[in-house]
Amino acid sequence: MKIENFQHKQSAHCESGVTLGLLQHYGIKLSEPLIFGIGAGYFFGHLPFIKVSGVPGTTFRIWPGYIFKRVCKELGVKMKVESFSGKEKGMRALDAALKAGLPVGMQTSVFYLSYFPPAYRFHFNGHNLIAYGKEGDDYLISDPVMETVTRLSAADLEKARFAKGFPAPNGRMYYPVLTKPDFDLPNAIRRGIKKTCWFMLSSPPPFFGIHGIRFLGRKIKKYPEKLEPRRAALFVGNIIRMQEEIGTGGGGFRFLYAAFLQEAAQHLNAPALLEASNEMTRIGDAWRNFAFAAARVMKDRSGNLASYDELGELLIQLGDREKQFFTHLKTLV
Repeated sequence: MKIENFQHKQSAHCESGVTLGLLQHYGIKLSEPLIFGIGAGYFFGHLPFIKVSGVPGTTFRIWPGYIFKRVCKELGVKMKVESFSGKEKGMRALDAALKAGLPVGMQTSVFYLSYFPPAYRFHFNGHNLIAYGKEGDDYLISDPVMETVTRLSAADLEKARFAKGFPAPNGRMYYPVLTKPDFDLPNAIRRGIKKTCWFMLSSPPPFFGIHGIRFLGRKIKKYPEKLEPRRAALFVGNIIRMQEEIGTGGGGFRFLYAAFLQEAAQHLNAPALLEASNEMTRIGDAWRNFAFAAARVMKDRSGNLASYDELGELLIQLGDREKQFFTHLKTLV
């Protein structure tokens, strides 16, 4: 059982990549940057009360499922989204969709994806992939972050789809069922930009958007006072991991959004968006510099107050810079 005409696409980010793969299967050919931008995937949040592997959660992307849902809505694509309370029911539904010739997107835990190198398998429940067939006890998997297609045993896929923890996947699967032959791409781009500006500028403080970036900066400054050195280093290390290793992370998302603005400038005939794209690239570079500085602080592990204070100040400055950027971007659309 294999969907022969399905084509694997390697992408920068899992959910925008899955959305790209599913839509292209039905003849909607958009780039990944356009999907990421229309889907308003750009975000920031720091939630100290939600622990991931024992450390506060930091996210550089919108919550799982939002990109696919928003892009489909903007393009007039009717979709099927299901979650399941029982594992057997969830696996039967997947098999039925594949038998009907439908490639299926799924939310999974990275920890149980045996085709990942061991160093990259940990309890992160927001990874998306596509199943496009089944042979024997193995599912045929198109994971957008992988160069080629791969396989995963039914037992491992079941564990990945029904992993415990936050956010619990609950067997979530999704796929298009009806596509619109035409859509208003320029308006979809404008609405995507406006939504991203709202997320970054107007999300409730202190945890989200530019408020969240500054909030995390202030928290980092206090790490040496409130945490013993090893734990402070662990907290900083997790920020780096979420920024640079999970999906495309903090710097990578900025570069992906810069590519979106570059394409948007052409579709909207708006040269000012090209300069916005260049500035977003520079912001991405600044995030990468923060990651480099954070890695040095983490490896030092001395709990040096000045180092953490400087690191926190870098984030506060990044928050100010992103506020200025999105305030200006909002005026361009």
